[in-house]
Amino acid sequence: MTYGTIDPATGETVRTFGDISDADLDNAVEVARSCYRDDWRHRAVADRARIVKAAAAALRAHATEYAHYVTAEMGKLIGTSEAEVGLSAAILDYYADHAESFLAPQQLPESPGAVIETEPIGVILGVEPWNFPYYQLARVAGPQLMAGNVLIIKHAENVPQCALAFARLFAEAGAPAGVYTNVFASIDQVGRLIEDPRIAGVTVTGSERAGSAVAERAGRSLKKAVMELGGSDPLIVLEDADLQHALAGALFGRMFNTGQGCVSSKRIIVVGQERGETFLRGFSAGLAALQAGDPADPETTLGPLSSEKALDLLLDQIRMAKDGGAEVVLGGERIDRPGYYLQPTILTGINEKNPVSVLEFFGPVASLYVVETEEAAIEVANATPFGLGASVFTSDVDRGRKVARQIESGMVYINQPAWTAPEIPFGGIKNSGFGRELAELGFGEFVNRKLVNAAPAGSPPWGPVPVS
Repeated sequence: MTYGTIDPATGETVRTFGDISDADLDNAVEVARSCYRDDWRHRAVADRARIVKAAAAALRAHATEYAHYVTAEMGKLIGTSEAEVGLSAAILDYYADHAESFLAPQQLPESPGAVIETEPIGVILGVEPWNFPYYQLARVAGPQLMAGNVLIIKHAENVPQCALAFARLFAEAGAPAGVYTNVFASIDQVGRLIEDPRIAGVTVTGSERAGSAVAERAGRSLKKAVMELGGSDPLIVLEDADLQHALAGALFGRMFNTGQGCVSSKRIIVVGQERGETFLRGFSAGLAALQAGDPADPETTLGPLSSEKALDLLLDQIRMAKDGGAEVVLGGERIDRPGYYLQPTILTGINEKNPVSVLEFFGPVASLYVVETEEAAIEVANATPFGLGASVFTSDVDRGRKVARQIESGMVYINQPAWTAPEIPFGGIKNSGFGRELAELGFGEFVNRKLVNAAPAGSPPWGPVPVS
């Protein structure tokens, strides 16, 4: 596996990095295990928090540098890269500030003397993607390091400078060797790591294919795993919704990060034929107005795809959609300029027999559906193997909540496209994976909720202690 920086705006190879050797990888695991066993898990929460908050402060202090790495390696618009840096620092701070309460023992009032204590479990392996190079790392590092676990991270091969920069934060913040370890490992090496008894759990953000392969291997080794996989999120516009507000939400939800997000609004479902036609005109105009350019230029509104592979996949999917009877009403072609640019694309006429109806478009391609009723909108929303996020736009929030309860997903946002924050849990169901990240739920994925049940000396060997 070649780790390297290829500028998505030009296609030019900037820098390459060598894979880690088997011997060095084994040593890295041993250092991590020793750090966990002999040092990190025993540290006071305040000491761990000091290091994690120092890493967050350094990220903010060097925000311009860190944002540049993201834009240079995966083509994110510079303003969006800067926002990601800020969000990632906020996640680290959130867990540093809340870990003490998350770790506090929980009394079980119905069983006097019984307490649930929260303990770390060991070395956690993280396999992370390129689309949000720091955010994906922060939402693992924040909770796991504050819980007392240590991390070995295998980042995506096209963002190696981002991977190294994030690891550097913890080293410079004073974390001992082994707390946070980046490895440029191959797929085979990752497979062996999953089976290594020194690894206690595995977390993956990526494709269905990657997730199923890792989950299978982790399951055979009885390892706890969290899978944050793909999505084909619906955005429903009910007949009572303000159309302009819904349109703005759909444009943002589909095009943020050039559409390269698992929780992007990929399928737009409008109730009402006339409103659907009006929405399509506005949506088309909004997408057509985006201007391709250098993602490092703040004036650019359409960045490149992350790689030629990503671009080619989308072009293949668009051809497949057309062959299956869909209509391309906007875009559908590669932009004639250096780099990996795709015209913003709208597809209509996708039915359940079209093979793309069950696929994820990971880029600036939206599928638009027009239906006649709320019930039909819910049916289309659920007609997918994915179940990550969803949005419902309506003037009646209570109605939105009722619709939300009928959508098969891990998250539903009413009158907003799906978004994320440190205090909001993130995760899906169905083929979108299992487990949660962020908030207190994310903190609890790789810990031992240990029962300690204390009875007075001389108590009976079984059952509750009699109350006098």
